[in-house]
Amino acid sequence: MTKPAVTKRPLPTSPFKAPAAPPLKSFAIGNRVTHDVYGLGRVTGVEEGIAVIVDFGSMQERITSPYAKLTNL
Repeated sequence: MTKPAVTKRPLPTSPFKAPAAPPLKSFAIGNRVTHDVYGLGRVTGVEEGIAVIVDFGSMQERITSPYAKLTNL
């Protein structure tokens, strides 16, 4: 018989703490951003925690969370 895998919690005093979650990216209307595929743009709409709408000049794109390729400038 095999036992199910159990993940242990780190002790509060341990120097090897569990990795912290990276901070969530936040965007505001008017922010200048860059995207790995589309290039430079400006945020024109924000759906908090869901997506941002970015105007890249020749097109508008809706970029969904977690915004992997989108960076604030």
